[in-house]
Amino acid sequence: MKTKFGERLFGCLVLPGFVALLMPLVLFDMYWGHELWGDFAPAWPGGAYAFAGTVGALVPVVFFAWVAPLTRMNWKKSKPRSLARVAASLPGLGACYLVAGVIATTVRPKRRRNWDSGCYSEGGPCWVHVHYPYLWAVGLVATLAAAALLIILLVRLSLGATPTPPSTSEPAAGPTPRSPTGIAGRRPPA
Repeated sequence: MKTKFGERLFGCLVLPGFVALLMPLVLFDMYWGHELWGDFAPAWPGGAYAFAGTVGALVPVVFFAWVAPLTRMNWKKSKPRSLARVAASLPGLGACYLVAGVIATTVRPKRRRNWDSGCYSEGGPCWVHVHYPYLWAVGLVATLAAAALLIILLVRLSLGATPTPPSTSEPAAGPTPRSPTGIAGRRPPA
């Protein structure tokens, strides 16, 4: 009986949960999309292409900020610590939503007949693609470059944990017990 109630509760929460996850993206597009690409992006140092590069470079960084705390969770070992890791991942999730919202504001409708005057108004997705036709390429290259640098950094950090060989800058060791003098590094009394 208890499992059926849990399944029903989960089934009832799927659609509202999905809507709650998508709603920030819709609101971002409705309220800030036009000002973002019409006013803010062209005023960014380097222009809208530099802004697209910055947003593209942020994609792997915010994804890593979201996922990294979750990879260290172990519910069987410590539930409070796992919950703390979930809480630590929430700022990364919020940043992922913000970056996804910025990217989503440049998506044009698939069908050309849906390209209304709002699409071509200043800052609209069609306007952005007309004035900055290679915006997608700049963002993609920045995303791939940032991901490659992040992977290289993570690999170096993981390899940097290995012990380093001893330094050879120390002075040479004294004679050993089998040294030709037979005194094994001891000095004769003076």
